[in-house]
Amino acid sequence: MRRMIRTLALEEVEILVDWAAAEGWNPGLGDAVAFQAADPEGFIGAFVDGEMVAGISAVAYGGDFGFIGLYICRPDRRGEGHGKAVWDAGMARLGDRTIGLDGVVEQQANYRSMGFAPVHRTIRFVGAPNVPAATDSGICVIGPELIADVLDYDRRFFPASRRSFLDHWLRPPHMALAI
Repeated sequence: MRRMIRTLALEEVEILVDWAAAEGWNPGLGDAVAFQAADPEGFIGAFVDGEMVAGISAVAYGGDFGFIGLYICRPDRRGEGHGKAVWDAGMARLGDRTIGLDGVVEQQANYRSMGFAPVHRTIRFVGAPNVPAATDSGICVIGPELIADVLDYDRRFFPASRRSFLDHWLRPPHMALAI
């Protein structure tokens, strides 16, 4: 068995998203494009004999902050060390940055053993929104004219600039409203 670790192309990232959806995760529609725009080298995969067997996102936001997510191994290849190999590659890539992590509850003990500690609890809701047309003149779709304001607001709550991410994430199929 010859394992190779390398940066993923967007089409390969979409495969990871499909694996995650098959596990019951909610990776988000169209999110991969936004995260890859933020850091084109931020998705890493393990390949055995040319087939992807595991992957991770290790997205760097500048020199001080990074985020780990979409950490997954193909079910038929678990227990062979491929997941650990992409984890190690992702952590090495992010280096000395402060690292955030969004992970499944079932893996929290694993994350603790690697030095992570829970800080917040994420609750995810699924459903189809029923949003009526905006009638308040103070509510509008966020367009290019509001990006600077959105970036300023986001920077108050996120530890690094996310301009490339937000430029993509605020496009359809996502929707954001300014109030």
